[in-house]
Amino acid sequence: MRYRKGAVKMYRIYLADDETWVVIGLKKQIEKSGLPFQVIGEANNGVAAMEEILEKKPDVLISDIRMPGLNGLQLLEKLREKGLDVKVIFISGYAEFEYAQSAIRMGTFDYLLKPVEQEKLDQVLERLLGAFRSGRGGEEVSAAEPINSSMMDKIIREIQERYTENITLSGLAEAYGISTGYLSSQLKAELGLSFSEYITSKRIQKAKELLADESLSVESIAEQTGYNDYFYFIKVFKKNTGISPSKYRKNL
Repeated sequence: MRYRKGAVKMYRIYLADDETWVVIGLKKQIEKSGLPFQVIGEANNGVAAMEEILEKKPDVLISDIRMPGLNGLQLLEKLREKGLDVKVIFISGYAEFEYAQSAIRMGTFDYLLKPVEQEKLDQVLERLLGAFRSGRGGEEVSAAEPINSSMMDKIIREIQERYTENITLSGLAEAYGISTGYLSSQLKAELGLSFSEYITSKRIQKAKELLADESLSVESIAEQTGYNDYFYFIKVFKKNTGISPSKYRKNL
Protein backbone atom coordinates (compact mmCIF):
# COMPACT_ATOMS: atom_id res chain seq x y z
CA MET A 1 0.00 0.00 0.00
CA ARG A 2 1.36 3.39 -1.03
CA TYR A 3 0.31 6.26 1.21
CA ARG A 4 -0.75 9.61 -0.22
CA LYS A 5 0.21 12.78 1.59
CA GLY A 6 -2.91 14.14 3.21
CA ALA A 7 -4.68 10.76 3.17
CA VAL A 8 -2.98 9.58 6.39
CA LYS A 9 -0.71 11.12 8.95
CA MET A 10 2.77 11.56 7.53
CA TYR A 11 5.69 11.18 9.95
CA ARG A 12 8.53 13.62 9.42
CA ILE A 13 12.16 12.54 9.01
CA TYR A 14 15.30 14.66 9.25
CA LEU A 15 18.50 13.40 7.58
CA ALA A 16 22.03 14.22 8.76
CA ASP A 17 25.07 12.91 6.89
CA ASP A 18 28.21 14.61 5.59
CA GLU A 19 28.05 12.59 2.35
CA THR A 20 25.56 14.14 -0.07
CA TRP A 21 25.10 10.92 -2.04
CA VAL A 22 23.99 9.13 1.14
CA VAL A 23 21.31 11.74 1.83
CA ILE A 24 20.07 11.57 -1.77
CA GLY A 25 19.98 7.78 -1.61
CA LEU A 26 18.09 7.72 1.70
CA LYS A 27 15.48 10.18 0.39
CA LYS A 28 14.83 7.91 -2.59
CA GLN A 29 14.69 4.81 -0.38
CA ILE A 30 12.22 6.42 2.04
CA GLU A 31 9.98 7.41 -0.86
CA LYS A 32 10.34 3.93 -2.41
CA SER A 33 9.24 2.26 0.84
CA GLY A 34 5.70 3.52 0.23
CA LEU A 35 5.32 4.15 3.98
CA PRO A 36 3.90 7.39 5.45
CA PHE A 37 7.22 9.14 6.03
CA GLN A 38 8.50 12.34 4.44
CA VAL A 39 11.88 14.05 4.62
CA ILE A 40 11.51 17.59 5.95
CA GLY A 41 15.15 18.63 6.17
CA GLU A 42 18.76 17.64 5.82
CA ALA A 43 22.21 18.74 6.97
CA ASN A 44 25.81 17.69 6.31
CA ASN A 45 27.15 18.41 9.80
CA GLY A 46 26.00 17.99 13.38
CA VAL A 47 25.85 21.68 14.29
CA ALA A 48 23.55 22.62 11.39
CA ALA A 49 21.45 19.56 12.08
CA MET A 50 21.05 20.52 15.74
CA GLU A 51 19.74 24.01 14.88
CA GLU A 52 17.24 22.80 12.30
CA ILE A 53 16.00 19.86 14.35
CA LEU A 54 15.19 22.15 17.28
CA GLU A 55 13.29 24.40 14.89
CA LYS A 56 11.46 21.79 12.80
CA LYS A 57 10.96 19.15 15.53
CA PRO A 58 10.87 16.04 13.31
CA ASP A 59 9.48 12.70 14.48
CA VAL A 60 12.57 10.80 13.30
CA LEU A 61 16.26 11.57 12.90
CA ILE A 62 18.40 9.39 10.64
CA SER A 63 21.99 10.39 11.26
CA ASP A 64 25.50 9.28 10.45
CA ILE A 65 27.54 8.58 13.57
CA ARG A 66 30.69 10.27 12.26
CA MET A 67 30.10 13.87 11.15
CA PRO A 68 31.97 17.18 11.42
CA GLY A 69 30.89 19.68 14.08
CA LEU A 70 28.98 17.30 16.31
CA ASN A 71 29.12 13.56 15.70
CA GLY A 72 25.92 11.56 15.83
CA LEU A 73 26.27 10.50 19.46
CA GLN A 74 26.97 14.08 20.58
CA LEU A 75 24.00 15.30 18.56
CA LEU A 76 21.72 12.76 20.20
CA GLU A 77 23.03 13.68 23.66
CA LYS A 78 22.31 17.38 23.10
CA LEU A 79 18.82 16.67 21.74
CA ARG A 80 18.07 14.60 24.83
CA GLU A 81 19.36 17.44 27.04
CA LYS A 82 16.90 19.77 25.26
CA GLY A 83 14.11 17.31 26.02
CA LEU A 84 13.32 16.67 22.36
CA ASP A 85 11.44 13.42 21.85
CA VAL A 86 12.70 12.16 18.50
CA LYS A 87 13.27 8.58 17.37
CA VAL A 88 16.89 8.18 16.25
CA ILE A 89 18.30 5.75 13.71
CA PHE A 90 22.08 5.79 13.31
CA ILE A 91 23.85 4.81 10.11
CA SER A 92 27.55 4.23 9.79
CA GLY A 93 30.13 2.81 7.45
CA TYR A 94 32.02 1.57 10.49
CA ALA A 95 31.10 -1.81 11.93
CA GLU A 96 32.91 -1.38 15.27
CA PHE A 97 30.66 -2.73 18.00
CA GLU A 98 31.40 0.07 20.47
CA TYR A 99 29.45 2.51 18.30
CA ALA A 100 26.39 0.27 18.35
CA GLN A 101 26.78 -0.22 22.11
CA SER A 102 26.95 3.52 22.76
CA ALA A 103 23.98 4.16 20.49
CA ILE A 104 21.88 1.47 22.22
CA ARG A 105 22.76 2.82 25.68
CA MET A 106 21.54 6.25 24.61
CA GLY A 107 18.16 4.94 23.54
CA THR A 108 18.62 4.79 19.80
CA PHE A 109 15.73 3.17 17.92
CA ASP A 110 18.02 1.25 15.56
CA TYR A 111 21.47 1.11 13.96
CA LEU A 112 22.13 0.43 10.26
CA LEU A 113 25.37 -0.08 8.37
CA LYS A 114 26.21 1.64 5.10
CA PRO A 115 25.38 1.06 2.36
CA VAL A 116 21.84 0.95 3.72
CA GLU A 117 19.85 -1.84 2.07
CA GLN A 118 16.26 -1.07 1.02
CA GLU A 119 14.93 -4.17 2.77
CA LYS A 120 16.68 -3.32 6.05
CA LEU A 121 15.45 0.28 5.95
CA ASP A 122 11.90 -0.87 5.17
CA GLN A 123 11.98 -3.19 8.19
CA VAL A 124 13.08 -0.35 10.49
CA LEU A 125 10.47 2.04 9.09
CA GLU A 126 7.78 -0.62 9.54
CA ARG A 127 8.76 -0.99 13.20
CA LEU A 128 8.85 2.78 13.60
CA LEU A 129 5.35 3.06 12.21
CA GLY A 130 4.14 0.41 14.63
CA ALA A 131 5.79 2.23 17.54
CA PHE A 132 4.19 5.55 16.59
CA ARG A 133 0.75 4.08 16.08
CA SER A 134 0.74 1.97 19.23
CA GLY A 135 1.69 5.13 21.12
CA ARG A 136 -1.26 7.12 19.78
CA GLY A 137 -3.66 5.27 22.04
CA GLY A 138 -6.74 3.42 20.94
CA GLU A 139 -6.46 3.84 17.19
CA GLU A 140 -5.52 0.21 16.66
CA VAL A 141 -6.60 -3.05 18.19
CA SER A 142 -4.62 -3.85 21.31
CA ALA A 143 -1.74 -6.27 20.82
CA ALA A 144 -3.39 -8.41 23.51
CA GLU A 145 -6.45 -8.98 21.29
CA PRO A 146 -6.00 -12.17 19.28
CA ILE A 147 -6.51 -12.51 15.54
CA ASN A 148 -8.99 -15.30 14.82
CA SER A 149 -7.81 -18.12 12.58
CA SER A 150 -10.04 -17.17 9.63
CA MET A 151 -8.64 -13.62 9.60
CA MET A 152 -5.10 -14.96 9.81
CA ASP A 153 -5.77 -17.31 6.92
CA LYS A 154 -7.18 -14.42 4.92
CA ILE A 155 -4.12 -12.26 5.59
CA ILE A 156 -1.71 -15.05 4.61
CA ARG A 157 -3.74 -15.75 1.47
CA GLU A 158 -3.57 -12.06 0.54
CA ILE A 159 0.22 -12.07 1.01
CA GLN A 160 0.54 -15.16 -1.16
CA GLU A 161 -1.56 -13.53 -3.91
CA ARG A 162 0.07 -10.10 -3.76
CA TYR A 163 3.71 -10.81 -2.89
CA THR A 164 4.94 -9.38 -6.21
CA GLU A 165 3.17 -6.07 -5.50
CA ASN A 166 4.26 -3.21 -3.24
CA ILE A 167 2.67 -4.88 -0.21
CA THR A 168 3.73 -3.74 3.28
CA LEU A 169 3.22 -5.05 6.78
CA SER A 170 1.83 -1.71 8.00
CA GLY A 171 -0.56 -1.55 5.04
CA LEU A 172 -1.96 -4.98 5.92
CA ALA A 173 -2.20 -4.10 9.60
CA GLU A 174 -4.13 -0.93 8.79
CA ALA A 175 -6.43 -2.76 6.37
CA TYR A 176 -7.32 -5.37 9.00
CA GLY A 177 -7.43 -2.97 11.96
CA ILE A 178 -4.65 -4.53 14.03
CA SER A 179 -1.28 -3.32 15.26
CA THR A 180 1.77 -3.72 13.04
CA GLY A 181 3.82 -5.26 15.86
CA TYR A 182 1.18 -7.85 16.72
CA LEU A 183 0.62 -8.82 13.07
CA SER A 184 4.39 -9.18 12.64
CA SER A 185 4.67 -11.58 15.59
CA GLN A 186 1.64 -13.62 14.47
CA LEU A 187 2.93 -13.97 10.91
CA LYS A 188 6.31 -15.12 12.16
CA ALA A 189 4.63 -17.69 14.39
CA GLU A 190 2.50 -18.97 11.49
CA LEU A 191 5.08 -18.84 8.69
CA GLY A 192 8.33 -19.42 10.57
CA LEU A 193 9.75 -16.32 8.86
CA SER A 194 9.36 -12.58 9.29
CA PHE A 195 7.05 -10.78 6.85
CA SER A 196 9.93 -9.41 4.77
CA GLU A 197 11.78 -12.76 4.79
CA TYR A 198 8.65 -14.55 3.58
CA ILE A 199 8.03 -12.01 0.80
CA THR A 200 11.66 -12.33 -0.31
CA SER A 201 11.57 -16.14 -0.29
CA LYS A 202 8.38 -16.16 -2.40
CA ARG A 203 9.87 -13.69 -4.87
CA ILE A 204 13.13 -15.57 -5.24
CA GLN A 205 11.30 -18.87 -5.75
CA LYS A 206 9.18 -17.24 -8.46
CA ALA A 207 12.32 -15.76 -10.05
CA LYS A 208 13.93 -19.20 -10.18
CA GLU A 209 10.89 -20.57 -12.01
CA LEU A 210 10.89 -17.69 -14.51
CA LEU A 211 14.62 -18.02 -15.18
CA ALA A 212 13.91 -21.38 -16.81
CA ASP A 213 12.18 -19.45 -19.60
CA GLU A 214 15.07 -18.13 -21.70
CA SER A 215 12.75 -15.82 -23.65
CA LEU A 216 12.46 -13.64 -20.54
CA SER A 217 15.22 -11.14 -19.75
CA VAL A 218 16.55 -10.92 -16.21
CA GLU A 219 15.28 -7.33 -16.05
CA SER A 220 11.78 -8.49 -17.01
CA ILE A 221 11.92 -11.21 -14.34
CA ALA A 222 12.95 -8.63 -11.75
CA GLU A 223 9.85 -6.56 -12.56
CA GLN A 224 7.55 -9.60 -12.58
CA THR A 225 8.72 -10.61 -9.11
CA GLY A 226 8.18 -7.19 -7.56
CA TYR A 227 11.61 -5.57 -7.94
CA ASN A 228 11.52 -2.27 -9.82
CA ASP A 229 15.24 -1.84 -9.17
CA TYR A 230 17.10 -4.32 -11.42
CA PHE A 231 20.39 -4.05 -9.52
CA TYR A 232 18.67 -4.49 -6.15
CA PHE A 233 17.00 -7.65 -7.49
CA ILE A 234 20.38 -9.07 -8.51
CA LYS A 235 21.78 -8.26 -5.06
CA VAL A 236 18.86 -9.92 -3.23
CA PHE A 237 18.91 -12.96 -5.52
CA LYS A 238 22.64 -13.46 -5.02
CA LYS A 239 22.33 -12.99 -1.27
CA ASN A 240 19.66 -15.71 -1.08
CA THR A 241 21.07 -18.21 -3.57
CA GLY A 242 24.80 -17.53 -3.55
CA ILE A 243 24.91 -16.87 -7.30
CA SER A 244 23.63 -14.27 -9.75
CA PRO A 245 20.40 -14.79 -11.75
CA SER A 246 22.40 -15.16 -14.98
CA LYS A 247 24.64 -17.83 -13.48
CA TYR A 248 21.63 -19.63 -11.99
CA ARG A 249 20.08 -19.71 -15.48
CA LYS A 250 23.26 -21.14 -17.00
CA ASN A 251 23.30 -23.89 -14.38
CA LEU A 252 19.78 -25.02 -15.18
